[in-house]
Amino acid sequence: MTKAFKRYMRWFLNLYPPFLGAGIRVKRLLPDRKAIDVEMKLRFWNANYVGTHFGGSLYSMTDPFYMLMLIENLGRDYIVWDKSAAIRFRKPGKGKVRAEFRLADSQIDEIRERLQTQDKIEPIFMVEVKDESGDLVAVVEKVLHVRKKQPNS
Repeated sequence: MTKAFKRYMRWFLNLYPPFLGAGIRVKRLLPDRKAIDVEMKLRFWNANYVGTHFGGSLYSMTDPFYMLMLIENLGRDYIVWDKSAAIRFRKPGKGKVRAEFRLADSQIDEIRERLQTQDKIEPIFMVEVKDESGDLVAVVEKVLHVRKKQPNS
């Protein structure tokens, strides 16, 4: 990733067409890429037939962040991909919804340690989507694929 992208990553993400179209906004992105906060207001273009948040938009607001956070924190010697995801809706999303992504140093250390003895690992991350009252709207489970780069890859 270029230095310019890293420096302006929040700005670039907010202009990313799928996020821009759904009304998804990155509100906070720490320089160490270990905390990201995302929100989405309910608008006519991201509402479903019954006037609540479209499920695809709720998923989209959780899609790339753990992958990006791990790529940035593990460094160039690792390959990180999203492998799978599942979303479980708990209640209709109305108004503004938000999701908070956190990556602890202990999680990064554990991934590095496990890759000393394993070719690949598939860590699981959970993120909650909550409404303005703090009520749970959805839970998303993300499974990532992580491995060390091979010498000539």
